Amino acid sequence: MRAFLADTTAVFWISLALSAAIVLAGLLVPNELLSLTTWLRDLISAQLGWYYLLLVSAILFFCLFLILSPIGRIHLGEPDSVPEHSRGSWIAMLFSAGMGIGLIFYGAYEPLSHYALNAPEAEVGSLDALRDAMKYSFFHWGFSAWAIYGVVALALAYFTFRKKERALLSVTLKPLFGARMDGPAGRVVDATAEFATVISVAASLGFGAMQIAGGLNFLFGVPRTPLLEIAIVVVATALYVASATSGVNSGVKLLSNLNMVLAAALVCACLLLGPTSQIMNAMVSAVGAYLQDLVRMSFRAAAYDVAQHAWIERWTVFYWAWWLAGAPFTGAFIARVSRGRTIREFLLTVIVVPSVVGMVWFSTMGTLSTGAEIGGAGVSGLAVEEVLFGTLAQYPLGPALSIVAIVLVFSFFVTSADSATYVMGSLSEGGSLRPHRPTLVVCGLLVSLIATILLLGGGLDALQNVVIIFALPFSVVVLLMMVALYRELDHERRMMGLFITPDAVPERGRPYRSYEDGDPRRGSTSGRPSSK
Repeated sequence: MRAFLADTTAVFWISLALSAAIVLAGLLVPNELLSLTTWLRDLISAQLGWYYLLLVSAILFFCLFLILSPIGRIHLGEPDSVPEHSRGSWIAMLFSAGMGIGLIFYGAYEPLSHYALNAPEAEVGSLDALRDAMKYSFFHWGFSAWAIYGVVALALAYFTFRKKERALLSVTLKPLFGARMDGPAGRVVDATAEFATVISVAASLGFGAMQIAGGLNFLFGVPRTPLLEIAIVVVATALYVASATSGVNSGVKLLSNLNMVLAAALVCACLLLGPTSQIMNAMVSAVGAYLQDLVRMSFRAAAYDVAQHAWIERWTVFYWAWWLAGAPFTGAFIARVSRGRTIREFLLTVIVVPSVVGMVWFSTMGTLSTGAEIGGAGVSGLAVEEVLFGTLAQYPLGPALSIVAIVLVFSFFVTSADSATYVMGSLSEGGSLRPHRPTLVVCGLLVSLIATILLLGGGLDALQNVVIIFALPFSVVVLLMMVALYRELDHERRMMGLFITPDAVPERGRPYRSYEDGDPRRGSTSGRPSSK
């Protein structure tokens, strides 16, 4: 305990106080807290939905600009640095920390909901609603969502590994505010980032425990009780604390690789056992529709259609706020495992690869769930956490696939939590890249305790509302972060002479025919113009 007190900074204690206040309110006045947070969440969505649409679109375009500009050649580290992790392990870790458990939770449910319960544009149950279901699922979990994570992760990785600064969000604002970020203002930024990590991960733990309990109930008839959900949290806590304390290069990487193997096995089995041709056709059509309508969906506010505007508030604005609130934790972890990549490679991989994986997942699970609904299985009437298991039950080897799904949920559950534990430990120790074990243990137990208390008190919905509300002030930090990041990157670009200009101009009379000049990289050019 003495070592823990010596290692932690004021950031930890501020975030602990904020978390304790929310948990106490959830225990003492749960109904009042839920009413207040629901009112605030709805007010923000109704009045500032346009702001979230513009902000997320700006983030995506900013990332695209960095990819295409000469800035993309800058390394996240020394110019000759090499990546710490193999590409496969790197992708597995960023995907597991980012959205893994969410894809399992919503992979079958969201397309089904857009088709059978609350369609975004068309009539519920229509062919147009079926087409839109997959397209909007791609939209909510695709390029825009990962661009949010990507820009925060890029700023942290750039300042940590390239500028040799501490791994803190406050440091990314130094180009705008200078040394003031080393004082109280910086500590407030870092404390709110840690608070966001605590509450968002606690909410994810709670919902993950509910899905696992729902699967056990659906498959084996195990009664869904708070005791079962808490037991799941306790077992997961022991595993993710052990994983986090073993280090990023061992426990976290091992679990992330396991997740990807299990996820690939499950989706391939579903693809082969289900209507394979229909799934592939649905995926190809949905990818085309998504790419064609990406700009329109990004700016779609439905100003003159009350029902469609309400749908956007409930889904799109909710998702953009949720990803923004989770960006401090996910961005910090992605940054930690991305040393040695170029900015271009980093952004292309972080934005494109997980999005493509998500498209394959939603196409497969969404086609299965909507197909089961069309076939009369009535899966749309199941609870959210039971839809996946109810869907798999309609296909060959359904019980076996459901068991794999439960294991996968639990594995993603543990991986998300151990990644968050590492980030909390790092923030608590002033941006240390190797937080001490006592700090990691305390941070891991804190998240588990909050999730357990709120599962008992029924305060998870209120906690989810708090996450969404927090996204508003953090969105301002993200805007400032982008301005500061560009200012610093542009300074380095000018210092390094990175411009979009050719190294040489063509010589008169030189057509540069490859089949006559040879390969200039091997020094085999003839050096003479062709006489033909």
